Formats: sequence, C-alpha cells, structure tokens
Amino acid sequence: MTSEGSGFAQPSIPKFDGHYDHWAMLMENFLRSKEYWDLVEMGISKRTEDKESGEKQKKVIDKELEEERKAIDGLKLKDLKVKNYLFQAIDMPIMETILDKDSSKSIWDSMKQKYQGTTKVKRAQLQELRREFELLQMLEGEKVDEYFAQTLTIANKMKIHGEKIGQVMIVEKILRTMTQRFNYVVCSIEESNDLDKMTIDEL
Repeated sequence: MTSEGSGFAQPSIPKFDGHYDHWAMLMENFLRSKEYWDLVEMGISKRTEDKESGEKQKKVIDKELEEERKAIDGLKLKDLKVKNYLFQAIDMPIMETILDKDSSKSIWDSMKQKYQGTTKVKRAQLQELRREFELLQMLEGEKVDEYFAQTLTIANKMKIHGEKIGQVMIVEKILRTMTQRFNYVVCSIEESNDLDKMTIDEL
C-alpha cells in the first residue's frame, strides 16, 4: 500500500527556528522515517566513486562496475531529495549561506557548526536563569507589584531561551517566596482557590 493511499497524514518537515538541538532531533527523526538519514550521517561513499573513476581510466566495463554506477546514481538522487527537505526547513537568509554546499551531509555539517555553538550558549544562559529563578525571594519592604515584575521578567527570559514554564509554576513560586508578613494572605489564597487553574492576573 502506498503512503498516498494509506490514509495516514504525512509528517511535516520541521522548520528551523533557531533552536538547533531541538530542530536537529526532529529533522533526524523525519529523515530516518524516510530512510534517508544514512546519507546525512555518512555521505555518498567516496570509496565507490574512486573505484568507478579508476575503472574508467582502465576502460574496463564489467557487471560490478555497472551495478556500482547505478548505486551511485541512486544515492545521488536520494541526496537531492534530502537537500530539498533541508532547503524547505531553512529560511532564505540562512539558505543563502549554504547554497554552495553540494550534498545533504555538507549542508547538515554546516548548520551544526554554525548553530550548535549558539545553542550551547543559550543552554548555559538558561541554566543561570533557572538558578536565579530558584533562588529568588521577596525582600523585606519590597512592594508586591515590584516582586511580581521581577519574577515575571526572569520567567519571560527563560521562555525566550526555550524553557517551558507555565503560569502555575510562576504562581506557586510567588506564593512560596513572599515575606512572612504575607503568610495570612498566602494561606487564604491557597485555601480558597485552585492553584492549578489560577492565572498570574488572578493572583
């Protein structure tokens, strides 16, 4: 049964959004599902190409050479398909920097070199923001709206760096770290509300 007639939705090509590690994982899975990942990982066999070239020089045509030539042609066709998938995943400004790459492997390696380092920097920054969020406490004399703003600023920075942080986590963080003079108010809020459904605005 063909994929067109199977009734299953075809997986969409993952768009590169600047988060290299996440995109690379999705794209690798997508290419594996198409049975194309080996081309990206290993490239087209140079050994086979070199052997074919040597045989041509000797002007020896045999069955083995013909099979290898067909295999190379088949791999090159598959590689064009993989390049097409990668081009569809990448926006024009990035694509312009990789148009000179002649294989899917060279495109992949170029993307990895350019963006994995950036991802590592973002990951380090996220770790620091997580630590800052974890250690954050309301100070004596600090106004409630000021503490809310400080907490939300850190949370929003975490989101920008790829952290999935929901409102429930922020609400619980604020309630847990307010100064002792708000203990009665915090207890009252916790007893009279479902914190799993409370928004920051409601708090």
